[in-house]
Amino acid sequence: MRTRAAAVTKLGLLAVPVVALLALSACGGDDVATVPDGGGPRDLGGGPADLGPDFDAGPRPDLGPDFDAGPRPDSGVPAGACARPLFPADAPWNQEITGAAVDAESAAVIAHLDAVGWGLGRMQIDFSFHVQCATGAPMRTFTPTDDFYDGECDVAPVPVPVGGHLEGESGYACASDGDCHLIVIDPGTQRLYEQWRVNIVGDVYEGGCLAVWDLSRTPPASNRGERCTSADAAGLPIAALLFDADEVAADDIRHAIRFILPNDRIRAAIYVHPATHGTGGGSGRGASGGADSPPYGARLRLRGDYPLASLPNDYARAVARAMQRYGIVLSDGGNVALTAEDDENTTAKWDFDTDVRADATGLGPRDLDMIQPSDFAMIEGGMRYNWRDAPGCVLNP
Repeated sequence: MRTRAAAVTKLGLLAVPVVALLALSACGGDDVATVPDGGGPRDLGGGPADLGPDFDAGPRPDLGPDFDAGPRPDSGVPAGACARPLFPADAPWNQEITGAAVDAESAAVIAHLDAVGWGLGRMQIDFSFHVQCATGAPMRTFTPTDDFYDGECDVAPVPVPVGGHLEGESGYACASDGDCHLIVIDPGTQRLYEQWRVNIVGDVYEGGCLAVWDLSRTPPASNRGERCTSADAAGLPIAALLFDADEVAADDIRHAIRFILPNDRIRAAIYVHPATHGTGGGSGRGASGGADSPPYGARLRLRGDYPLASLPNDYARAVARAMQRYGIVLSDGGNVALTAEDDENTTAKWDFDTDVRADATGLGPRDLDMIQPSDFAMIEGGMRYNWRDAPGCVLNP
């Protein structure tokens, strides 16, 4: 796919560019000509632990008695209606993994990943993902593009909030020719809409793969369907794995975190649950890593005795604690390791200025870059699936 353009966000009282050096994304699928035909697109219509003795919980930031999580601005929905964690508590990405067994391949995978490193050579944070929370937004139909994969993607009207915008854009036009994700949570219908490569200009709405998720129920192990993609290459819900400023300010991230790697560091064609899709393995595109590379869906857990006090601020420690308790899940291809939501629709802001803590230093894009692959273990992933095996994607009802 194509590189994502730079966006701007507030970090630590300073406006800085979000890194634009992203690798070719694996979002949505692989070479469209080789995606297995799952029998046609699904038409949805218009309806709706034990932490162990070495675990360091550390101090939580003092938000003060007047901190108000409040409603999201102009959302038209009650406070907390779109707050994380999304999905029921027993969804796999919402379950703690502090006591989970280590995978038999962990030592080899971590050694390899430590040798090649994270993308850009450090654990950096991308703050450009935009999630909209709206009930009653105008529903629009779209024309599928070549980035829509028949048999794997949903056909349904999509809520497009007035005055909103795509990831990395100021409006709904994909001017940067980037990934241009449209992510909308409708709490009224308990639906999460995620679509990539969206471009809306006037009355013309074109889009790539759409995945509509039912937030009211825990998905089966095969999520949308075995060997099926989503708006993310691994077939996972993006928004459920993003962390936002309110969660970090409250030191209350209760879900796994999305992470990405360059395609040559992801195991070709193979995935493990909770992922349901891989890339590469024959087309010359997508993942191209060898047998010691982590597969899509790999869940890494930060060691319980990691020296959290060595991190530069409480906000970095909040993210690290989540990586100890819930881990990070390999979800897509690219260079910037971790992905967060922007702060347009949260009460707390990424600069964490005077309304929250007078001594705030903020969470910077490189505040976790001292954390190395060798500080993690890969937890038990279970069965290895090849996304190219027959019968290909079969969407769940």
